[in-house]
Amino acid sequence: MRPFKLTCIILLLATMPLLAQPSDNASPKNAALKIEDGAQRLTKAQIQKWEALGYGIFIHFGMSTYDGIEMSPGALPATAFNPTKLDVEQWIRTAAEAGMKYAVLTTKHVSGFCLWPTKYNDYHVMNSSVKVDIVGEFVKQCRKYGLMPGLYYCSWDNKNLFGSKTPPAHTGFGTAFTTEEYRKFQWNQLEELCTQYGAIGEVWIDIPSFLPRDYRDKLYAQIVKWQPEAVITFNNGHGDGTTMKQQSTWPTDLLEMERQLPDGSFMSKKSKYEPWKTVDGKKYYLPGEMNLPIGNEWFFVEGDLPKSDEELLGMYLINRSRGANFLLNVPPNQEGLLPDMYVKALMRLKENLIKLNIK
Repeated sequence: MRPFKLTCIILLLATMPLLAQPSDNASPKNAALKIEDGAQRLTKAQIQKWEALGYGIFIHFGMSTYDGIEMSPGALPATAFNPTKLDVEQWIRTAAEAGMKYAVLTTKHVSGFCLWPTKYNDYHVMNSSVKVDIVGEFVKQCRKYGLMPGLYYCSWDNKNLFGSKTPPAHTGFGTAFTTEEYRKFQWNQLEELCTQYGAIGEVWIDIPSFLPRDYRDKLYAQIVKWQPEAVITFNNGHGDGTTMKQQSTWPTDLLEMERQLPDGSFMSKKSKYEPWKTVDGKKYYLPGEMNLPIGNEWFFVEGDLPKSDEELLGMYLINRSRGANFLLNVPPNQEGLLPDMYVKALMRLKENLIKLNIK
């Protein structure tokens, strides 16, 4: 028996019971009724449209690609950002060919470097070595290839402090905080992102624990006004999605599971991610989104090999069978291209899914 077939049999044994043993309330009729009865902002049709996308590409690209520091201090000049063969179309074409249905781009990560020509600071692409509005090109290519565009924005910013305190890399969040001036800066930049590029399907606000709850409430409401059809996710990492971190994350339309598969085991009665969460005494239907890098790092690092074909296939099957969307991070290299080793891994994953008759 060939290794691939043996692996697939094991994976199917692990996932088929999940599909064959729904909970008492998991029938389509009951699920539809429960979604309609929820307190969430989005309608049942909007939620199901997003859930039906299933599989997306996460694209981490920015100054960390060039200084090699995930939690970059933003110390390099804007000109250090120099993707000499930048090809945003290659990113999105590859995702479409791999069967992905949506894409999320890091417009500003911890370095503070912006992939669009913002008017609120000078640390952006138009002052770099490549004067291209990457956000604009990203959205354009998503529309060309039929992918839903999503935009990520990080609340942790080591460059644009405005008196804020951010933690040293990899030491935990500690007593980090943002000032009112920084929050105004963030608000203004998000207005640019949410009003200059047409309809955006998903708005990612990372590390919202740096933001006070009253500001998060106001920001969420404003994003809804800018992008009323979008799903909005305030990500603080929710483990396997069993519980949500209300104090540091709420409000949100989704629960993010970072580097961890959604809860569920074919050896137990619980076999699905549970989207129903109670917040302030009300029930909300909050779909899950599991995200992790194709290798080990979020940003491209030379020699960071993709996960094995078996591991990628297993993660896809288990994640999707447990009812959460799968957002796989595939970072461009310093040339501005998705590395060939990642492209080939994506295509092999697609081929393996086809062999299992999974679309």
